Amino acid sequence: MGYYRYVKEAWKNPKKGYLRDLMRERLPAWNKENTIVRVERPTRIDRARSLGYRAKQGYVVTRVRIRRGGRRKSRPEARRRPKRFGVKRFSPKKSIQLIAEERVQRRFPNLEVLNSYWVGETGQHKYYEVILVDPFHPVIMADPRINWICERQHTRRVFRGKTSSGARGRGLRTKGLGAEKVRPSLRSHHNRGN
Repeated sequence: MGYYRYVKEAWKNPKKGYLRDLMRERLPAWNKENTIVRVERPTRIDRARSLGYRAKQGYVVTRVRIRRGGRRKSRPEARRRPKRFGVKRFSPKKSIQLIAEERVQRRFPNLEVLNSYWVGETGQHKYYEVILVDPFHPVIMADPRINWICERQHTRRVFRGKTSSGARGRGLRTKGLGAEKVRPSLRSHHNRGN
């Protein structure tokens, strides 16, 4: 097996093996850092490369910390029965990973989010690493594998559900029976009858 295969096998179960000790050291340190931190190199090199990362100019990797769980809804001031509070069992339609990607995109508006992957979690937070690309960098413009992102229709792609986690949230992973309404989008399917 090659090096990347060993790394991939280790990350399948990070609570065992050498990653367990690494996580015990890393997660408390990550918790003291800022919410969005630019990192020098990916923590999971195999996953980053499979999602499009290359160790060249124009690529940026950031780690983002985001809270776990459902929506934080406050209890209403006026009286009503508990069933109608609208506090419990409310979950956002976006995944936590997609929310993390959107926050990174707002922090770096001149870059485009390519993809992201999980790197760790505690009881309170999840940590993702987000791969960003500079669409105006000459190295990116000259690379035929990635220069598609320089075209105008790919700007702010994360807000339109074009990343992997966004496509999953839009239901594009399912095909066939039961997925008739998801393509090209729920809104366009709704407007089709008008």
